[in-house]
Amino acid sequence: MVIKITGKELKITDAINDYVERKMERIEKYFDNAEAEVIAKVEKNTQIAEIKVLANGETFRAVTEDKDLYASIDKDIDILEGQIRKSKTKREKMQKESSLKELNAQKVVHEVEDEILKIEYYEIKPMTPEDAKLKLEERPNQMFLTFVNQESGKVNVIHKLKDGKNFGLIEPEA
Repeated sequence: MVIKITGKELKITDAINDYVERKMERIEKYFDNAEAEVIAKVEKNTQIAEIKVLANGETFRAVTEDKDLYASIDKDIDILEGQIRKSKTKREKMQKESSLKELNAQKVVHEVEDEILKIEYYEIKPMTPEDAKLKLEERPNQMFLTFVNQESGKVNVIHKLKDGKNFGLIEPEA
């Protein structure tokens, strides 16, 4: 992990530098390649530590103030660790949910193949095939019409052919 430590109104000593590097090991374990920027500053009687971590396209940031700079750094590390764990958990949950959604989508596809999706009820009237053709022509959105053939007394289906001009008639054999 690349760590850049800057002091404002404060000289960064070797002790502060070593302390920050030792504490950043807690953050480093979460990432293979990360950059950290630590800014330590003094305002009146308070010591302020700001830590920014850039890793995997995400930015984590914590700013705390305390009378002791070391305590402020500890608080920042705790905050950052919480943010990183929360982000990691959220990412894992999203990946798990997306894989579950895919699994459920596959199940739905298999279920759809095995069941009847739509049921329509309509009245079958006795008519001649010519009357059925005329009735089907009146309904441009309908592709077929089931009717009882007046001549044979059997159920027939008349349907539009792909050319859109001609019709086909389906009759039972026996």
